Amino acid sequence: MLIRFAIENMFSFGERKEFTTIPNKRLKTLQDHKYNVDGFEILKLSSIYGANGAGKSNLIKSLFQFKKLVTKEEIPFKLKDTQYKFGNQKEQTLAIEFIQGNTPLYYGIVLSEDKISTEELYVSGLGKKEDKLIYERKTVGEKTTIKFLDDFENDEKSQILKDVLLEEFVKPNEPVLKLLSNRDNKFLKDVKKAYEWFSETLQIITPDSKPRALAHKIDTDIEFKKYAEDLMCSFNIGIKSLGAEKKNIREFFGEDNENELDKLIKEVEDSPKKMIGLRTRRGDELILVKENDTIWVKTLKVEHSSNNNSAFFDLDEESDGTVRLLDFVPAFKNVISSEKVYVVDELERSIHPLLIKELVKKFSLDNNTRGQLIFTTHESNLLDQEMFRQDEIWFAEKDLNGSTDLYSLSDFKEHKTIDIRKGYLNGRYGSIPFLGNLEDLKWDEYDFNKLKKFVKRKKIGVL
Repeated sequence: MLIRFAIENMFSFGERKEFTTIPNKRLKTLQDHKYNVDGFEILKLSSIYGANGAGKSNLIKSLFQFKKLVTKEEIPFKLKDTQYKFGNQKEQTLAIEFIQGNTPLYYGIVLSEDKISTEELYVSGLGKKEDKLIYERKTVGEKTTIKFLDDFENDEKSQILKDVLLEEFVKPNEPVLKLLSNRDNKFLKDVKKAYEWFSETLQIITPDSKPRALAHKIDTDIEFKKYAEDLMCSFNIGIKSLGAEKKNIREFFGEDNENELDKLIKEVEDSPKKMIGLRTRRGDELILVKENDTIWVKTLKVEHSSNNNSAFFDLDEESDGTVRLLDFVPAFKNVISSEKVYVVDELERSIHPLLIKELVKKFSLDNNTRGQLIFTTHESNLLDQEMFRQDEIWFAEKDLNGSTDLYSLSDFKEHKTIDIRKGYLNGRYGSIPFLGNLEDLKWDEYDFNKLKKFVKRKKIGVL
């Protein structure tokens, strides 16, 4: 579970800002939206609103870069390209507090001059007791030092491991979290948990993200197929069922290019799961998988019915909204049934407002969910206190310095019965576009003959 995420001097974030899923104790609504982990409460749902350019997507982008930094073991961006442009600070800070396997952890990184100047991991005391050091790594110039928890430092074998790591493996521009998680050391078990949170628990969906192997899951997982069909059919958009079409690889691609076919076959054979995915120009997925000594190509099909007739359609025959809903099927199944954290940028993209509200409502009102759903959106129809607690609604807005500020609706202490959608659209909470009076432009009074004369006189080319 994600508890809080702090960011400083990255993209549109200047001063340190913090997003949190800790409930406001004052609020008593939707008590079932709070997960209790050993007496510590965390919210299951969060939405983030903001005008275009306010920086809400930069929050997701920063978290995505953080995950990439940890899992790929290198700085995945040039610091000068991601620093807040209106400040003079060189260092960038990313810090996150989370719970993995009932263990609360805090992990933070400070980046400076394309190097990791500080990296630290603690068992979090959650504000109730003192945090416990797991390791702290410092880099000054080309020299890196690491301080571990006392039990590790006092163990002779662990000291040998530390010397080897510093001498041969640790580099100034690479985090050590993944490196340490792969060590077989009894004192570093919590390091494995921390890395697993980044690599497995945290799932980030961008507007262009696509689920993997959806056709294969529909074909082989009966439970998943039933869930996907039930979900898609519940939207009343004409879908009757979902299926996967299987064709032999040679039948699917033809025999015209033997060399390319042989390369694909070898790639499938060499892959760990005997399966690879390809994308069409639109982005739809083809799954190549070896089953029973045959390599098949699987494609997703959608069955529609009309006047007692039915037919299967390819994804490229479906609307963008239907395809986007299908993209969310694996995510919503996982976030309901497992302790995953799904962070989605532009949740409503290409989807009708009523459908996206129904999708979120299913998660909001389900008392058996286990994961967290955090998303950015412009969709004001979701501003409904029957679906969201006030502390689950966040706003992003630029301040006078052009830096993104983050704040929660719970800061306004609104009554639980107030129409927050109306208040938001009226600018009560900020975080909406400032629109000038279009009448002041006087478009209907513009003399286009003057424009033509100006273009001719200045010899301006019009594309």
